[in-house]
Amino acid sequence: MDPTAIRDEMPALETGVYCNWGAGGPSPRRVVEAGEAALEAHEYDAPTGDGMYAAALEGFEETRAAVADLLGASPTEIALTESTTDGINRVASAISWDETDVVVRTDLEHAAGILPWQRLEREHGIDVRVLETAGGRLDLEAVKAVASEATLFCVSSLTWSHGTRLPIAGLVDVAHDAGALVLVDAVQEPGQVPVDVEEWGADFVVGAGHKWLCGPFGSGFLYVREGVERDLVPAAIGYRSVEDATAAQYAYTPGAGRFEVGTSSPTPYAGLREAIDLIQAIGVERIEARIESLTDRFKTGLGDERLLSPREFESGLVTVTADDPEATVERLAAEGVVVRSLPYPDAVRISLHAFNTDGDVDAVLEALADESAAGTRA
Repeated sequence: MDPTAIRDEMPALETGVYCNWGAGGPSPRRVVEAGEAALEAHEYDAPTGDGMYAAALEGFEETRAAVADLLGASPTEIALTESTTDGINRVASAISWDETDVVVRTDLEHAAGILPWQRLEREHGIDVRVLETAGGRLDLEAVKAVASEATLFCVSSLTWSHGTRLPIAGLVDVAHDAGALVLVDAVQEPGQVPVDVEEWGADFVVGAGHKWLCGPFGSGFLYVREGVERDLVPAAIGYRSVEDATAAQYAYTPGAGRFEVGTSSPTPYAGLREAIDLIQAIGVERIEARIESLTDRFKTGLGDERLLSPREFESGLVTVTADDPEATVERLAAEGVVVRSLPYPDAVRISLHAFNTDGDVDAVLEALADESAAGTRA
């Protein structure tokens, strides 16, 4: 299946040049329709059929299986969440913390990988260490230097700031040798590059469907490596967390299921299943190859002097310099080109998916060239 053919199913792409997939990926009609169909079936048919709860739980089971297949995991290692932030918070709230604990993150993390640890620092006195990076790169020697003191590492597999891939498997080896856990924010990977959580070996991996997978908002997921959950006590509990909600003494459901709680809408997860099916029908390798072609075209047209991301391909996220990033984003939006500014580095990020075209790339380049020319005249 040719990814560019899917453009006709994406109404959002009919009205402008969309290059902000790293923030949110507009869904194809079939994804929205799958969510609508699931909601209609749940509200119209299930009440007098197998029941609304049974229908929802069956859909959740199917979605766990789809996510597991995408990530190279077992369905019992997958919990459904609302977002990446939600997944990180579920893990953070399940560990018993005190002032002797150390959480290590990089200076490249999104707010989702910063705020939960700041809260624990304030409320439980944990020590949060920040590993400094250069150009979106993490030195494993810095990881080794702090590993013996770490309780948990929280790192992104693909940085939202530079589009660089961090050495997750190597970091996990170092952390595990020192007895530390590893939580990976992988939200920028599924849908644009292949993901194999077994190769990483991390204890937890969080993600969501609303970016490169082009699924709905609210379709998050959490991978918990088999066995790791046994020592964790989630902050919230409900009928989906336990084996038998009517038992005199509850027992958590085996695997990642203990991180799920209660009633949720079937809609976003039905949309996520459809989105995963579409991505896999196209082929993740094919998607990655097309993204590489588009980013190569963009980087070649841009030139080295403005490029903050690596020249060689690592992802569809490309960060470039701008005198006034927020003003640049606003000006491009007025011209029908959607990109975003970043708080750090102080720059503009263009994210290109397989559903973009060469014409989209050229439109962004032309808009950025107009800015450079204006700066020269000034």
